Amino acid sequence: MYRKLEPKLIAVLREGYTRKLFYGDLLGGLTVGVVAIPLAIALAIASGVKPEQGIYTAIFAGLTIAVLGGTRAQISGPTGAFIVIVYGIVEKYGYDGLAVATLIAGVMLAIMGLMRMGAFLKFVPYPVTIGFTSGIALIIFSSQISDFLGLKIEKVPADFVAKWIEYARNIATLNWYSVAVGTGSLLIIVFWSRVTRKIPGQLVAILLATFVVQFFNLPVETIETRFGGVPSSIPAPHLPVVTWELVQQMFSPALTIAILCALESLLSAVVADGMMGTRHRSNMELIAQGAGNIVSVIFGGIPATGAIARTATNIKSGGKTPVSAIIHCVFLLLVLLFVGRWAAMIPMATLAAVLLVVAYNMSEWREFTHLFKSPRGDIAVLLATFLLTVFIELTVAIQVGILLAGFLFLQKMSDETHVDLITENLKEDEEIQTRDISDLKIPAGVEVFEIYGSLFFGAVSQFKESIRIVANKPKVLILRMRHVLTIDASGIHILEELAGEAKDNDYILVFSGVSRNVYRVMRKSGFVETAGRKCFAKDIFEALKIAETHLQTSDSET
Repeated sequence: MYRKLEPKLIAVLREGYTRKLFYGDLLGGLTVGVVAIPLAIALAIASGVKPEQGIYTAIFAGLTIAVLGGTRAQISGPTGAFIVIVYGIVEKYGYDGLAVATLIAGVMLAIMGLMRMGAFLKFVPYPVTIGFTSGIALIIFSSQISDFLGLKIEKVPADFVAKWIEYARNIATLNWYSVAVGTGSLLIIVFWSRVTRKIPGQLVAILLATFVVQFFNLPVETIETRFGGVPSSIPAPHLPVVTWELVQQMFSPALTIAILCALESLLSAVVADGMMGTRHRSNMELIAQGAGNIVSVIFGGIPATGAIARTATNIKSGGKTPVSAIIHCVFLLLVLLFVGRWAAMIPMATLAAVLLVVAYNMSEWREFTHLFKSPRGDIAVLLATFLLTVFIELTVAIQVGILLAGFLFLQKMSDETHVDLITENLKEDEEIQTRDISDLKIPAGVEVFEIYGSLFFGAVSQFKESIRIVANKPKVLILRMRHVLTIDASGIHILEELAGEAKDNDYILVFSGVSRNVYRVMRKSGFVETAGRKCFAKDIFEALKIAETHLQTSDSET
């Protein structure tokens, strides 16, 4: 237990940290630090907060998660997945509401890790994940159109449809200088990898675009003209004002933040494992993510999680241990302290180009279109989650998507569960054929049913109807349960009703081939004692002997 909740950093240091590992971590940390600078600023602005808050998040949340995390080379910080939910909270409740929601989410994540819930998050249906991820990508793309085109809109609406209506109304204010700067930046980001992969295209685009705009004094909006600059200092730690009313209002958004953080961080950890051939500690990672988000709020940051693209960049650049993530955070801190004021010159159109590429990479459009080859139920889940994310709200989309997927799963499970009357065909069964059946007799008054699937609340009504197809009640009813995988309280209840009905109508129930797991549930609920231990047989042969004995006893009594 102790090892499973031990940070990977401790494990790495125990194994022995070499100079070779440090060199790789140094190169990886510095490389991903360069990548993280424009992303942190752009993601913060797109989320509706100040540009420096993205850097605070990458530094303080990233450092906390690196030290406590359960992965070897994961990089954490602000990500595109949070833009929609963060922007919505800030729009309605201000930063104080976001801070409270992030605090609650941090506590939730830590509790999830302590309760060993890391493995359960893999049960979120794939169509739900792709649906809301693609929806977020479309919203990010839409949110950057104004800055990319240089439209003069005082306040861009948060609603997707209203946003595009406002764009259409103000298209006459288009700034061709912004379009040129944004297009040039976009082309550099997309095609720079053909020149070299050692220097990130985002950094090259920002440096060139900033130089051109400042040198030629182009009339293009920058971070400074909109926000008044970027401070070259770290904020004093403080906790937000928390009221019970705000906690109640922020609980649902906080749950969405926690789920998103858990999903993205663990998905990023799985990607890292695949690249490095390692295994992460999911529960420790959730605890670290929780602590990181709490620390982020203390230093004025926003929600953070594992970043897949930055983690992959770190690994490809040589990072192999949490030290690389720590170096990345230290590098960002030095940039903030000594170069931060120059960040104010970055054109907004260039940051828009950075986020357009982020949106494209997030869109998962290949996976989205591929899912249309899936069953209709999965397509319905995909489209419902996607459309609700875009047109309603991410929180609603995730809740409805998971709920809809759950109902579809229950329907499939219910369809797989059925009961057949096999008395007439019993001798043809494969289990019977493996034994000498020359003397096998099925006495009159005995009926045999075979149950397939899971006996749970979604299938009990079908079970009732199937059992009642026998017009005349037999003296012995054998329920063959070798193919019953699971049983729940509803299944136990229907068996209790059947046992009571058998007692009232003077016949007995015999259970054949009950698996250990199902028998354990029956015994724990008290049903085994209610039905009688003697009514449980290991196979159909023993069940028929119990039936024959009962018939002989009944005949002798009459």
